Amino acid sequence: MNEAMGKNFRRQRRARRLRNNLRRTSDSPRLSVARSLKHIQAQIIDDAQGKTLCHVSTTAKDLAESLKGKKKTERAAFVGGEIAKKAKALGIEKVVFDRGASRYHGRVKALADAARAGGLKF
Repeated sequence: MNEAMGKNFRRQRRARRLRNNLRRTSDSPRLSVARSLKHIQAQIIDDAQGKTLCHVSTTAKDLAESLKGKKKTERAAFVGGEIAKKAKALGIEKVVFDRGASRYHGRVKALADAARAGGLKF
């Protein structure tokens, strides 16, 4: 296995291990974060029903105007605030944070901090 395939495999395994643990131990919805080099998205998932309750992404056309001119970390914080607003509208106050295979720093941390400031409890 070459180096690139090994890194990708380890990343997928890390995410799978984290998600399996979250699903087993929690009855709260899961706040899942997906990050690419350019964009970030967050969604709240109810694993018991297997449904996505709400989601926010930097690729959404309705948010394009408010994200214009912001840096990636600022965009992540904005997405965190928006997902908190949508969750509060649905009556969700407590979630479990699923960072996937990403480390908890930078954009992922900014999103989590903004979601906490918006009223979500992790």
